[in-house]
Amino acid sequence: MPLKPQDVEKFKKRLEELRDQMTHIVRGASETVKVADENKGYSQHQADEGTDDFNRTISLEVSDKEFKILRQIERALEKIDENSYGVCDLTGEEIPLARLEAVPYATMTVKAQEKMEKGLL
Repeated sequence: MPLKPQDVEKFKKRLEELRDQMTHIVRGASETVKVADENKGYSQHQADEGTDDFNRTISLEVSDKEFKILRQIERALEKIDENSYGVCDLTGEEIPLARLEAVPYATMTVKAQEKMEKGLL
């Protein structure tokens, strides 16, 4: 059963809020890494510099994860504009409402995503 227009509008609002949150997180992590780079070499001890490098690496990994989610959110918003939100990008099947409520930026069914992650698609 296709999504009702009021459901799509509700998801669009949630996605826009998520996009704003993720954008803020990615920018914050990016600034943290820049500051750490600027301060590099000012540590008092070699071990402190190693800790700084480790913290910068963690910040980069976190921001990469959030950036990927941000791209998925953008894709979901594109699908709303294309009137294809709630339809799997790969199979054309409807994405269950429960999945969209849990992961509003989902653009694939669980089966299609599992196959893609396993490299079968």
